[in-house]
Amino acid sequence: MKLYRTHQGIYVERHGSYFAVPAESWDELVCSAGLYARVEAATTGQAAAGFDVSGILAPVASQEVWAAGVTYYRSRNARIEESKDAGGGSFYDRVYLAERPELFFKATGRRVVGPGGNVRIRSDAKWSVPEPELTVLLNPKGEIAGYTIGNDMSSRDIEGENPLYLPQAKVYDGSCAIGPCLLLTKEPLSKATGIQIEILRDNKGVFQGATTFAELKRELSELAEFLFRDNSFPDGVFLMTGTGIVPGDEFTLQSGDAIRIQIDGIGRLENTVA
Repeated sequence: MKLYRTHQGIYVERHGSYFAVPAESWDELVCSAGLYARVEAATTGQAAAGFDVSGILAPVASQEVWAAGVTYYRSRNARIEESKDAGGGSFYDRVYLAERPELFFKATGRRVVGPGGNVRIRSDAKWSVPEPELTVLLNPKGEIAGYTIGNDMSSRDIEGENPLYLPQAKVYDGSCAIGPCLLLTKEPLSKATGIQIEILRDNKGVFQGATTFAELKRELSELAEFLFRDNSFPDGVFLMTGTGIVPGDEFTLQSGDAIRIQIDGIGRLENTVA
């Protein structure tokens, strides 16, 4: 089932039909016990007469968004390359091999861009890329409640200049997009799940890449456990799980670029660079 937060309310899609989901709010719904059963019960009612895709919002309200880094070998290599002149290259190799993962704060709910919205590149950055990431919603107990698509926009030159600049490279207005829905499933996501990205400039493809969930080095449960150590999330939390696709060093985003990220079974998140 796919759960949507929209201007008109909350809807679930199942077998091609859409159903309204009664709830006090998005926060109340996604933090409720037995989320899957509750949403499934809504599909036994009358299907909605119409569903306006233009009204889809990011599936985020009061939830914070956090992110994991250096969880794919490709990301490890890219981070080493971008920071080699600053002497930080070995840091990322050590993080990739370490027991403790890299976790960092990414966005508050109000900063998250939804499907069709404009993401941004920093005005003081010269080397910016999107990072397509499987993103999970963790409930207040730290359990996986659903899956979605995330775009962790990054300023590689700022981060590469000094690892301590990571918050500036990662956290700014328009640096995070999530959507279009929240996939609810009783079964864990298959390791064969594909993740693809395509970037278009003037309607022409300038980059495309693909990977699979199998390339993720760490288990989702491991990332969740570390995130919830000495930390609490009463409204739940979204966790971006890292990227296995990084454009080459010669590529940087430009205003007007269209970014299309697709994850098997979830859908496609499309945004434009402001």
